[in-house]
Amino acid sequence: MKLYIKYMVSLRCKMLVKQELQKLGITDMGIELGVAEVAEISQDQRSKLKANLKKSGLILLEDKKSIIIEKIKNLIIEMIHYSEELPAVNYSDYIAEKLGYDYTYLANIFSEVKGITIQQFIINHKIERAKELLIYDELSLTEISYRLHYSSVAHLSNQFKKITGLTPTFYKQLKNKRKQNLEDI
Repeated sequence: MKLYIKYMVSLRCKMLVKQELQKLGITDMGIELGVAEVAEISQDQRSKLKANLKKSGLILLEDKKSIIIEKIKNLIIEMIHYSEELPAVNYSDYIAEKLGYDYTYLANIFSEVKGITIQQFIINHKIERAKELLIYDELSLTEISYRLHYSSVAHLSNQFKKITGLTPTFYKQLKNKRKQNLEDI
């Protein structure tokens, strides 16, 4: 049985869910971002898990739309933040194939519930990932644009500025200035 959990987007969240399941005596499990798969769970255990997860800011999902939205979000987050290679096909084809639904159906549900499009959600996460990569200072802007599947550095720069209000270069300089200021103290 699969349990879908909202806001479970990091390794730390996965560890927390595993601990909560173990406290309930459930040891046969598989845990991925947003999903815990267990052999069995009683209604009482489910209620306790829901309450314990809520204390930590996680939500055990019950309805179909919420579950689909979480699947979409987790797939995008995993794809952009935790995978070295982005899919070779369009995001829409990749998401539809992975989730087994028509993309139009997924896009309509996502927009209805989240208030933004799947594409905008992807762009927001790509920019967040670009910010992380700029701060780590290991890759050039060209390498970052290639890694995040942008057609050019200019395309990345335009989206970056549209979302953050800053150019990638200026954003990187801000980080360096903050570091200098800390050293001056």
